[in-house]
Amino acid sequence: MSRPALEVADIFRDHGPAWRRANAGRVSLCQLKVMSAIENCRTAALGGHVARCEKCSHTQIAYNSCRNRHCPKCQGAAARQWLAEREAELLPVAYYHMVFTLPAPIGAIAYQNKAVIYDILFKASAETLVTIAADPKHLGVRVGVTSVLHTWGSAMTHHPHVHMIVPGGGIALDGSRWVSCRPGFFLPVRVLSRLFRRLFLEKLIAAHNQLQFFGNHAALAQAQPFATYLAPLRRTEWVVYAKRPFGGPQAVLAYLSRYTHRVAISNSRLIACDEAGVTFKWKDYRAEGRERQKLMTLATGEFIRRFLIHVLPGGFHRIRHYGLFASSKRAENIARARQLLAVPKPQSKNATPDAADNNEPQTLSHPCPCCGGRMIVIEIFERGCSPRTRPVSAVRIDTS
Repeated sequence: MSRPALEVADIFRDHGPAWRRANAGRVSLCQLKVMSAIENCRTAALGGHVARCEKCSHTQIAYNSCRNRHCPKCQGAAARQWLAEREAELLPVAYYHMVFTLPAPIGAIAYQNKAVIYDILFKASAETLVTIAADPKHLGVRVGVTSVLHTWGSAMTHHPHVHMIVPGGGIALDGSRWVSCRPGFFLPVRVLSRLFRRLFLEKLIAAHNQLQFFGNHAALAQAQPFATYLAPLRRTEWVVYAKRPFGGPQAVLAYLSRYTHRVAISNSRLIACDEAGVTFKWKDYRAEGRERQKLMTLATGEFIRRFLIHVLPGGFHRIRHYGLFASSKRAENIARARQLLAVPKPQSKNATPDAADNNEPQTLSHPCPCCGGRMIVIEIFERGCSPRTRPVSAVRIDTS
């Protein structure tokens, strides 16, 4: 795959040092680590290997990836591996896409309390879906949920929301049969919205003593001002969105490959970085048709700031499973669902990571760009070192 003309890494390398100096003391250690990882990704700083074609002796240098989950170049391999593991868990039923979004006033304090509020978002949305699905007035089943956290809008503004992929049905509460939802309709979004609102606010109030408030929100550290701040949110409609069912299990995989390991902006959306700032493509969802696709230019410092506000706390899981898909009994529940649906378990196709992704290459999976022959690793060099072997033609390999 050819390298994009402009990458987030290029912007960080060119403008990152000055931005860090200007914002010293206001950038978290996690954000600094992400910047460093992206800047060093697939450069000599991380080491790499030299490969030579068995047929024509064409020689190439490939540098190791940083594997940081916020790096635009490192998510392709991670997504392929994750999808290969999920493929065997797909059921031959319709799947639905649900989106639970936090209101803007909650999003404003979520940025200052990412770990706590993002965790509440996961738990409240999952509990909402599992509870309504189990209600005999609706489906009366145990459902499986895969949730993915996104914290950005198309313009990289702070917009926390959870995407959920859910089979259109579940195992009856007595475990005796599989119950499918009505074609084209999963669960009523208004009912989901109101329960989500109640559960989230209850959990948020209970977690008040774990929250920190700064700037204009400093007064919310006191219980009464906090309750007053939340009061209007009890009367507004919270956004819960349900999309039409996917075309089938393979369509679910294709969709998940675009969502599970996405970062705030992909390199393919970048247009230019010059005196005016950083120009990139974005979608204006208020517009229709071709008018939706637009260009935006941000000052370079603002672009870096927006990218970094989406860095997650260390150790925070942005993909989670609930209900039938909860890790403790996922295999058992999926086997039971397949039994009730009378379908065999599919043959799993284990993904083989590219040599440049697992950083221990021997025989590369990609063929020689000159003759199509097999590329064999002839040298591995460590971090910060230069290869002894020089390439026949300097070709940079991008395996994202």
